[in-house]
Amino acid sequence: MDSIIQKCTTLSHIKQVQAQLITTGRFNLHFSPIRTRLLEHCALSSSSSSYAGHIHRHIPHPSTNDFNALLRGLARGPHPTHALSFLPTIPQPDALTFSFSLVASARALALSETCQIHSHILRRGCYADMLLGTTLIDAYAKCSDLDSARYVFDEIPLRDVAAWNALIVGLAQGSKANEALDLLFRMRAEGVKINEVSVLGALAACSQLGALRAGERVHACVKKMNLDMNVQVCNAVIDMYAKCGFADKGFGIFSTMTCGKSVVTWNTMIMAFGMNGNGFRALELFEEMGRTQIEMDSLTYLAVLCACNHAGLVEEGVKVFDEMSSARGGLSRNVKHYGCVVDLLGRAGRLDEAYRIINTMSVVPDVVLWQSLLGACKTYGNVEMAETASRKLVEMGSNSCGDFVLLSNVYAAQERWEDVGRVREAMKRRDVRKVPGFSYIEVGGLIHKFVNGDQSHPHWREIYAKLDEIRFRIKAFGYVAETSLVLHDIGEEDKENALCHHSEKLAVAFGLISCSSEGIPIRVNKNLRICGDCHVVIKLISKIYGREIIVRDRARFHRFKDGSCSCRDYW
Repeated sequence: MDSIIQKCTTLSHIKQVQAQLITTGRFNLHFSPIRTRLLEHCALSSSSSSYAGHIHRHIPHPSTNDFNALLRGLARGPHPTHALSFLPTIPQPDALTFSFSLVASARALALSETCQIHSHILRRGCYADMLLGTTLIDAYAKCSDLDSARYVFDEIPLRDVAAWNALIVGLAQGSKANEALDLLFRMRAEGVKINEVSVLGALAACSQLGALRAGERVHACVKKMNLDMNVQVCNAVIDMYAKCGFADKGFGIFSTMTCGKSVVTWNTMIMAFGMNGNGFRALELFEEMGRTQIEMDSLTYLAVLCACNHAGLVEEGVKVFDEMSSARGGLSRNVKHYGCVVDLLGRAGRLDEAYRIINTMSVVPDVVLWQSLLGACKTYGNVEMAETASRKLVEMGSNSCGDFVLLSNVYAAQERWEDVGRVREAMKRRDVRKVPGFSYIEVGGLIHKFVNGDQSHPHWREIYAKLDEIRFRIKAFGYVAETSLVLHDIGEEDKENALCHHSEKLAVAFGLISCSSEGIPIRVNKNLRICGDCHVVIKLISKIYGREIIVRDRARFHRFKDGSCSCRDYW
């Protein structure tokens, strides 16, 4: 009978099996494994999940297994909150009951319910169940309560590899990448055998931080344990190297893979070249992919459009965009493809073309498209179009600080200070706050974070002295501070001082102090786009001090060497 249930694909089939169980008397038994199996199959099936409730209501004395079967289906269905509502009706919950409930609370991001289920687990003495402990860690992590996830991890008496992985992945996804890496290395030190999930979580953390040394250690673990036979792991390694600013190292992995490349592998490598400013190599790889049996998908085209965007390859990008509809499989453009080409044209100053595409596109434009146009208007000083884009964003209900800041900057660049004041008043009324810029740098295995004008670092005096030295030396090379980028109604000297202490300059100065070896690049990460003045200064620093400096900003990598940048001053 179990094999027959497995073959039930329609509601009609399920009803026939139910009728058979009723006529043979097995449906009304107090304990009926085959009835539970039918209920579970019905609950997990998208076509008959609602009928599972009907079956359950007609069981005279449902067992805990019957309750769990329905609960499992509800937890994995489209409305996981229904499982949480169903939980209080279960008279004798067991470890599986709580496990399925935690799956539901994790999917619903329901922290309060997760805490309540945790209390039930403690009261009923189910804490020793290893699987339940792992599920509880995962639920807290997905609900963004990483402190509780770590507390549970520390408290459970027995931990298997799944428990370690749940916390590593949770920390990596919860912007606690350093802690995720520490946990992986602690896991190895305690003799727990890592697996694919462990390294995927750790590699995601390295990608987030741009932590090359830690990434290389994880990669060494991958090779030692033969995990590089897993295509998903290889993809993550390529992505890690790309996000640490070393696309060529990623390409080395790509070229020597023995496990076979998937479409994700090709997409990751194309995106890696694009992110690192090598649009021509991205296009070459895109053309090479077209000669393979692997079918391109919408992400392939998005990756190559992003590469053209970063490299300023306007005509090539427009050509790829136009070719999408005639691609193998007839791919349709989505809003992200339109967003890329609008940004591409906007950066090139072709604002009218970008505006025309937004007004004629086949899908509804989203906030990002208008924000891209607004950013281009700021670059090229088109006040009228900036006001149009700003109005559209307000109509769409956007409350992003970036929208207000860009419009304010457009006005400030034209010295229209009354309009700047009006925009800032609107920001106050809506309680919109500007996202503060920060940069960080890894030195000696530790992450050092800086904000603009930061004096909280233990070595801030040495850092500021280094900045004074830098300012003196770069002026000898003809540097003049780009005070037009300080969009405040203040004096020139104050503007120059404001520029001097940007977070990325502080991080680079600390890198020069701390990393004396000239052969090792200084790597800095910034949460926003690098400003124009910092870009000029860091180019000069790379020339004067003979250092390679890699800055990863919100959008791409800038590799500064011998006074030039990989972006070719186009970003």
